[in-house]
Amino acid sequence: MKKLLMLLPALLLAACGTMRSAPSSLFDLGPLPPPPSVQALPALPPVSVAEIDMPNWLDRPQMYYRLGYANNQQPRAYSQSRWVMQPSQLIAQRLKARIAQAGGVALPASDGAARVPVLNIEVDDFTQHFDTASASSGRISLRASVFRGRILLAQKTIDVSTPAPTADASGGARALARATDTAIDTLIRWLDTLPLK
Repeated sequence: MKKLLMLLPALLLAACGTMRSAPSSLFDLGPLPPPPSVQALPALPPVSVAEIDMPNWLDRPQMYYRLGYANNQQPRAYSQSRWVMQPSQLIAQRLKARIAQAGGVALPASDGAARVPVLNIEVDDFTQHFDTASASSGRISLRASVFRGRILLAQKTIDVSTPAPTADASGGARALARATDTAIDTLIRWLDTLPLK
């Protein structure tokens, strides 16, 4: 009985620790948009997609948001919500899938295909922004550069903000998914105007 009473505090602490580390809600960008939205996109000639570059603090599974009405310079992370992988990987997967879905060809830059232009993307923002406690939007800001060898062919900045349906992590994930798809569609249409062949 004495041993059991001595173990009781340890068991209670272990139970409290388990309760604190409740499982997180995991989010991705959802399924690809249906084909009708892709039919308007051009089929790109082969392009190599380099690894997407993001600031280290932002390229983590944590889902970040900013309170514009409190302190817009302080990124905060949801405690119980996560991306299923790093945002750079989510965006890269989505970009390649959208290019392929539209009939184009996206190659990994690591393949080193000769004479194929390389697309470099730097993402500066991938967060949920709250203008008020009940109104937010998903924002993505990226800079795309296309190189042929060491020669810069073109560069474009794309900023997209999409209203979130709900003022929580789930709403932020849906808004960021829609913003990402819009940014990718804009990027594909821009790439189609360049001399990629």
